[in-house]
Amino acid sequence: MRWGRETNLLLLALGAMFLQQTFASLGRSLPTVIAPAIIDDLLLDAAWVGVYVSLVALSALMFQLGCGSFIIRYGALRMSQVALLLLAGGLAAASTGSIALLAVSAVIGGGGAAISTPASSHLLGRYSPARYTPLVFSLKQTAVPAGLLLAGLLGPALTGWTSWSVTLNVGAIGCVLFAVLLQGSRAEFDADRVPSRRFHLSDFRTTFTSVLATTELRNLSMACFAFNGLQTVFTSYFIIYLVQLGYTLSLAGLVFSVAMFVAVPCRILWGWLGSTSVSPRGMMGGLAFGMAASALVTGFYGPLWPVLLVGFVASCVSATAMSWHGVLLAEAARLAPPGMRGMATGGVLSFGQIGGLLLPLVYSVLLYFTGSHGLGFLLCGAPALLVGFLLVRLSSQSAA
Repeated sequence: MRWGRETNLLLLALGAMFLQQTFASLGRSLPTVIAPAIIDDLLLDAAWVGVYVSLVALSALMFQLGCGSFIIRYGALRMSQVALLLLAGGLAAASTGSIALLAVSAVIGGGGAAISTPASSHLLGRYSPARYTPLVFSLKQTAVPAGLLLAGLLGPALTGWTSWSVTLNVGAIGCVLFAVLLQGSRAEFDADRVPSRRFHLSDFRTTFTSVLATTELRNLSMACFAFNGLQTVFTSYFIIYLVQLGYTLSLAGLVFSVAMFVAVPCRILWGWLGSTSVSPRGMMGGLAFGMAASALVTGFYGPLWPVLLVGFVASCVSATAMSWHGVLLAEAARLAPPGMRGMATGGVLSFGQIGGLLLPLVYSVLLYFTGSHGLGFLLCGAPALLVGFLLVRLSSQSAA
């Protein structure tokens, strides 16, 4: 890469979007990380977490399908600020303890989290050299496990010291403050915005169908469905799973945070390999097999399992199901038509949100009727296994 103004702008953009995604990940995951405390206080059934998470995914799906035109018109950085403010509003609404406002928080927070990734991908796509795009996007996407790690460490601790309501409001304040700090770089990063661009209802259909028009983007969409669905199940139910096995909320949060830490170097490693020695499709195929296998083992957790073994298996889930984003998003940005990176990324991610909508619902239904977390992990890992066979076969055909 050439050093100079272009590199400085790339590093500044990467840093800004890393922090944006960190706060977005923290804001989206915090309610589910401290869900055991909320469930106990409001006397709810744990199966309702799946309904909450699916409502988040449904909202995210709609926002991602429609955000492309807004990113083009107002700029990726402005929409990043909007995303953070929506997340703050969602956390504040959830902190009230009202069941109705919890549903509202899922809609608002899901929308904010949905906008954050296409916006950051659109911005970084302008400054990333083509050869290093998988690595740059993977570096940016390490912010997701970083946000989850912070949520797992700080959420249970702050809840124990104060209350879950205060914890959610602290997260909301953090999102607002960083949205304000981003304003200083808007002149540069939103220089490509097109104020004449208008939103049309047909944008929902256009975004959705644009990724179905080509085989490559269609395959990425299928992978995103399986990967994001399993990831959502893991981040939503893992701590609840451990608490029901007899772990304290603090210990469960610690195990979760350690697993999230593993995802940070793994995302960078997979991005580097995808930029140098392994094809992106081959890389994603290997990750698909890894996440399916680790989800299978997670399904057999028991109260007599040593904490270290539980943490090791959780780290394997994290190294795969939490670490695919950079490679997949870089491929989506590479395959997108010129100037349409945000829309193409949003289209691919919309299939991921469908996975994030359906698989937690499947998990929730199984948990409600059987009381088994293990069965949910077994079934929700199956789509990743099928996608692994598809991607490896396509990668082999491409190499031939």
